[in-house]
Amino acid sequence: MKKKIYFLMTALMLSFVAFTSNAATSDDHGKNYKEFYATKTAEERNARVEEIKTRVEEIKAMDKSALTKAERKELRTELKELKKEANAAAVGGGVYLSVGAIIIIILVLILIL
Repeated sequence: MKKKIYFLMTALMLSFVAFTSNAATSDDHGKNYKEFYATKTAEERNARVEEIKTRVEEIKAMDKSALTKAERKELRTELKELKKEANAAAVGGGVYLSVGAIIIIILVLILIL
């Protein structure tokens, strides 16, 4: 009886492992904009950002009612790629702190002083 239970439990565990083996996939499709823009000058990055802005304005001005579903999907994917590239090309970046991080910093400063 125990052998049957162990066999069923092993089969059940192995079936879950088989379903989750392909869970980790990459969504950037091999495009790493941050490394690409690390070698560019500020003028080159700003020029590319302006090109991206004009392309986005062209897409916004288009009459999308005459497009097919596949063409609209291509436009959406193009806009997503342009957004990723524009975020990577942005000069500066900045440091972002959450409210919890600010509270912890304040508490540490109070403890030190």
